[in-house]
Amino acid sequence: MDTDEQLAPAVASILAAARERGGGGERVVVTDARSLPDALAAAEADGRVPVIAEVKPTSPTTEGKRTDDPVELAEQMVAGGATALSVLTEPEHFGGSAETLERVRAAVDVPVLRKDFLLHESQLDVVESDVVLLIARFLGDQLEPMLTAARERGFGVLVEVHTESELAAAVAAGADVIGVNNRDLGKLEVDLGTFEEVGAKAPEDATLIAESGVATREDAARMRRAGADGLLVGSAIMDGDVRANTERLTTPMDEIQ
Repeated sequence: MDTDEQLAPAVASILAAARERGGGGERVVVTDARSLPDALAAAEADGRVPVIAEVKPTSPTTEGKRTDDPVELAEQMVAGGATALSVLTEPEHFGGSAETLERVRAAVDVPVLRKDFLLHESQLDVVESDVVLLIARFLGDQLEPMLTAARERGFGVLVEVHTESELAAAVAAGADVIGVNNRDLGKLEVDLGTFEEVGAKAPEDATLIAESGVATREDAARMRRAGADGLLVGSAIMDGDVRANTERLTTPMDEIQ
């Protein structure tokens, strides 16, 4: 696990807040989780580019804040062809909340990912979702226990990596849905080549998600050619007309296979 000195200041601040944030009360048990891999496969069979659209009011790497009703934004994303949704529940830096996730999940019929910085098992017990995000870089040797704890509660799990060593740790922990973040959390630089390099080392039967940096249909095509089963897209959808932006990215180009 990184020390805060190895992270960009904004990320170190997020991590520090996550350490202090408590968990839920009662143990969460999800009995009706919608499968992210199944949804990705269904989108592909339907001829759409599988996109996980992110409901993200703000972030340390973007300017401004969306004040629209997040449920309306989510519904527009689904209308635009989003395969699944990612909802931020981190409050201090991203303006998210568990209540927002609850409202969005009740309003749509696609899988909903809880995107947060989860460090302790009790933090899994805040809200029901279909999938939770676990970040290998932040969890270190706690990744496997957290993965097990999440699955015991009925969550699907997306494990995020950035390097080949993190990928190896994720696979060793039992991850089968793996997100490769093109953003280096140490420098906040984005390089789509990260997915091309790291994703190529993933097991053939893993479900791979390309995270960060996808802004255009050309970017989407590039990630799909590199083996991405799905694309997690935030700012490129949230900046402007979310339905039109989602439609633009979910409509395949000739080279998107």
